[in-house]
Amino acid sequence: MSDATTLTLPAPATKRWPRRLLGALLLLAAVYGLAIAALWWGQERLLFHPVPLAADHNFRQADDVHETWVDVPGARLNALHLKLPNPSGVVFFLHGNAGNLERWFVNVDFYRKANVDLFMLDYRGFGKSSGHIESQAQLEADVRAAWAQVAPAYAGKKRVIYGRSLGTGLATMLAAQNAPELTVLVSPYASMLQMAAEKYPWVPGAVLRYPLRTDLLLPRVHGPVLLVHGDQDTLIPLQHSERLQLLMPQAQLLRVPGAAHGDIHSHAIYLEGLRAALAR
Repeated sequence: MSDATTLTLPAPATKRWPRRLLGALLLLAAVYGLAIAALWWGQERLLFHPVPLAADHNFRQADDVHETWVDVPGARLNALHLKLPNPSGVVFFLHGNAGNLERWFVNVDFYRKANVDLFMLDYRGFGKSSGHIESQAQLEADVRAAWAQVAPAYAGKKRVIYGRSLGTGLATMLAAQNAPELTVLVSPYASMLQMAAEKYPWVPGAVLRYPLRTDLLLPRVHGPVLLVHGDQDTLIPLQHSERLQLLMPQAQLLRVPGAAHGDIHSHAIYLEGLRAALAR
């Protein structure tokens, strides 16, 4: 009498494949979820690239440039203020997302010749400013606090809110709330939401904690608006300014041939256009 032997055959490959596919999809979903979570919590590191300066740093500016401070909740913002004897107004300048005042406070003679004061601050964590940027609401509140400190001294004169790159969204917000005599947006974006969609289409818009909706706020700005954009800008393409002009047809759009994102301020067409706008 012989023992019966039971032979167990492996499951067909067609049955194993769905389980493997499901496992792979679950793994991809977990990785995607972790990436989205990292983007949510780490946006400040992606958006802002501050360069700190020592507390005793000397900017080595001329005597008519004064270092000053703006006190905000939990921080002090460092600023430089060109003050002329009898200026026709002030340019309140909101700079880009990297560096500090040492890099941004340039072309000062241009403003002297235009007979306008120049005020520029460093955001939290930039230069000698203390603290850290934590939200769009906080960033906007800081900008409003600086404006409230500076603007009253120029009552009856020309107040210009100027934004460059990242600062254009903040400048539009401030202009929509304060009706300056002129708003200047250099290398603006339609919104940071649109920028993210163009560069990271796999990221849901709801993840972005800094949407900076210039497109929604610009139509609320009263008074002249000058848009300036280089036609060789690959970081924020010219189409962003063109879209903004469609939303506000009365805005002037100055295209600067050959200008990229970082060198637009050195082009004669930009300087001539800004000088004419300040003189009007």
